[in-house]
Amino acid sequence: MSSAVDLAPQELRVLVAVAEEGGFSPAAVRLGTTQSGVSHAVRGIERKVGVVLFERGRFGARPTPAGARAVAHARRVLRMLETLVREARDTSTGEVAGPLRVAAFRSAALYLLPPVLERLSARHPGIEATVTVVREIGPGTAGEVAEGRADLGIAGLGTGSPIPSQLVGDVLLEEPYVLVHPAGHPDPRSLPLVDWRENCSSYTRRWWVAQDWIPAATVPAATVPAATVPAATVRAEDGGAVLSMVGSGLGMAIMPALSLTSAPPGTEITDLGPERPTRRVGYVTTPELAATAAVRALVRELRASVKPQVSGG
Repeated sequence: MSSAVDLAPQELRVLVAVAEEGGFSPAAVRLGTTQSGVSHAVRGIERKVGVVLFERGRFGARPTPAGARAVAHARRVLRMLETLVREARDTSTGEVAGPLRVAAFRSAALYLLPPVLERLSARHPGIEATVTVVREIGPGTAGEVAEGRADLGIAGLGTGSPIPSQLVGDVLLEEPYVLVHPAGHPDPRSLPLVDWRENCSSYTRRWWVAQDWIPAATVPAATVPAATVPAATVRAEDGGAVLSMVGSGLGMAIMPALSLTSAPPGTEITDLGPERPTRRVGYVTTPELAATAAVRALVRELRASVKPQVSGG
């Protein structure tokens, strides 16, 4: 028979502070208390929960696997407590206000979100939106939401990167991949391939494999196990660096259309044909935040800004 664990909001703040600061002493500074007070609080929380939440050592304090899950839940609970107070106060005025934390990959932050947030601000001036650019590697933007660091994430969605089971969301648009190359080049497909790690999903990589004009090498890859995958002749840090290299004549690249919204001078875009790969871009949030006024308002503006064109792939 299980018993309820009564954790106070301040105890949740202690968990988050220790995890984010990496130790009891820096967490104490952040919380305005003492190191011994933080240590005592953590021991009390661990007794209540019944598991060790932090590994202690000369390195400070690091969350155990159980601790990492607890910290993620703590962030989300604290966020919902803030939202409870805000929405209860706003009910009498009909105003939608308060902080709204958005995580987005680079091209979405640069080109998709600005007009959306401008309209959101005009309609709901009380909403204070902040955007964090997150690399779509590993957990990516969805991980920021699941960990409680963002209220909504703009993410690449699809068979290779489905919506995590603990989150909810939807596809907003499906954008094609295109060939970008130096303007006027007589044979752009003969150029070296310029790429960056975030660029493609496993689905897109499989399309690349079938193209005999794309440089390839047989290497083990997490997304396409033991397969022949495209091998970039030039590896860049991000999409902006790729475009700069292409504009300088150093190679060609295969990129999603959103990344080319402001392609620099000296580049040219060529369609890859009817069998071209595509990338689905959507939003993710938590089930509890999906019902909040600020997140609902942002989702409405996102949907109004695009015309979903979801097809095969």
